[in-house]
Amino acid sequence: MASISSLLSPPNNLLYNPTKPLTLPPKLHFQTPKKTHFQNLPSFTFSPLLLSPKRSQVLFAVAEDTQVDVSSEAARKLYIGNIPRTVDNAELTRIVEEHGAVEKAEVMYDKYSGRSRRFAFATMKTVEDANAVVEKLNGTEIGGRQIKVNITEKPLSTVESSLLQVEESQFVDSPHKVYVGNLAKTVTTEILEKFFSEKGKVLSAKVSRVPGTSKSSGFGFVTFSSDEDVETAITSFNNTLLEGQRIRVNKA
Repeated sequence: MASISSLLSPPNNLLYNPTKPLTLPPKLHFQTPKKTHFQNLPSFTFSPLLLSPKRSQVLFAVAEDTQVDVSSEAARKLYIGNIPRTVDNAELTRIVEEHGAVEKAEVMYDKYSGRSRRFAFATMKTVEDANAVVEKLNGTEIGGRQIKVNITEKPLSTVESSLLQVEESQFVDSPHKVYVGNLAKTVTTEILEKFFSEKGKVLSAKVSRVPGTSKSSGFGFVTFSSDEDVETAITSFNNTLLEGQRIRVNKA
């Protein structure tokens, strides 16, 4: 017969033994942690930093919209080359706005002489306006000069941009300078400097680029130390062949 004590005692597997860890059912493994000495602070929910598919789509859409805006601005900006020196901002605006709405028009000037560098930029209000100006004005004549009009190209990569910035920073400007026009697309800054060095001491040279690109604008500049060198360069090289094209050389 079982003793009274054995009848009153519960089975061993129902007793809580503090020396052994309490085994919980698997479904309770993710229960809320026990409160610690931070129990008076508000509770926080921790979760991995993951974007939901919907949020990812939103961020991607924003990036796409930004890219479109940049492309749209580039597609509205025009390069206008070989314009007469007499054309100023007001006249340029008047000429361009006959074919579309102009947001801004600006002629580029030499910082030493104050004379026009014979090219300009115009930003149109819409891409359609820009395309219309290219179609109507490219190859036409203004003041006896055949102008070139095209939409500026897409921006350079970071590496290309850095290389051109280095080239630009190495150019030594001077009031004793000649403008060299009708350059072949193959003419580089090195070729231009070497060519003019045949008849005198060149201070520096550079081929102008369509802003934001590595594409030649078809003209460049060569600087000297004196007016005598400038006159010699004009006399020696104006209307001579360079890379298969006859160049124009005159004071900048």
